[in-house]
Amino acid sequence: MTVAESIQVTRNGPGVHFESVSLTLGRTVILDNVSFRVSPGSVHALVGPNGGGKSSLIKTLLGQMPHQGRLSLEWQQPSGVIGYVPQALEFDRGLPMTVDDFMAAMCQRRPAFLGLSARYAQTIGDALERVGMQDKRKRRMGALSGGERQRVLLAQGLIPSPQLLVLDEPMSALDEAGIRVFERLLGDWRQSGVTVLWIEHDLEAVQRLADRVTGLNRRVLFDAPPGQALTPERLLTLFSTHPRGSHGSIGP
Repeated sequence: MTVAESIQVTRNGPGVHFESVSLTLGRTVILDNVSFRVSPGSVHALVGPNGGGKSSLIKTLLGQMPHQGRLSLEWQQPSGVIGYVPQALEFDRGLPMTVDDFMAAMCQRRPAFLGLSARYAQTIGDALERVGMQDKRKRRMGALSGGERQRVLLAQGLIPSPQLLVLDEPMSALDEAGIRVFERLLGDWRQSGVTVLWIEHDLEAVQRLADRVTGLNRRVLFDAPPGQALTPERLLTLFSTHPRGSHGSIGP
């Protein structure tokens, strides 16, 4: 039984269907006929080597890159919110931007230099509390550790509450305390029925926490529950420079 099967949830998030999605930049094939489904309310991991097309696939989902093929979101309700947590935050660390300033800039329409609006102050405070950063709201972003900045990125991904959450290696900079925060959030999202599409290099975490895993190295090499997907043979094929195997998936 998977973690999701052991918890009764309402699946509020959408299903996601990638159908023959391809992407070529110049003469370089980035994505080659990628097809798989993400079930509503599931935690679906994307694994594969650097340069294998994972982030490019995410960008096609977010409408940031052109592609061939079909990509559809099957919402459970008339409208839904997509949240996104990038792998890292690029900014000038010398800027006098506090955590509150960053959250204001990301989460409200009011200019950040005017401070937090009354409408969002409580919501932002709650999000920072969930990631353990409430006591560092007045610190400069440039003075935070990499793990602390990643927690702030997780917090901004919570506003407004998403039904689909896209995570690009959210554990990459986290320390042990931050990893515990992330795993708790992942449990909350699962219980709330949020659909999570999660790029991750930590295969042990994927084995424990994901409901399904897609292996991507320009094309889909496997798509199955973690126990069937993350075998030594399949991982060797996945991380080879030149992918082998069929385009099809394995498992139910």
